Amino acid sequence: MSQYRDDEVLDAVVKGLKKLRTELRITMEDVYNDTGLNISRIEGGKANITISTLRKLCNYYQLPLYKFFKDYCDNAL
Repeated sequence: MSQYRDDEVLDAVVKGLKKLRTELRITMEDVYNDTGLNISRIEGGKANITISTLRKLCNYYQLPLYKFFKDYCDNAL
């Protein structure tokens, strides 16, 4: 079974994640060391992020998932 990929939504999520991480002044290396997630492929738009991974990142950034979508992805949804 192939995975569906909505590039418009994925692009908004990727941009939102980058913006949030940068605002918090957290490096990709920090994220990896603290969560075990290598986000370079996600932020590069090469990976179709799962909702579970997105939730884990939002928890790490101390931002509820709904607030991430509202504040960082509102235009794409």
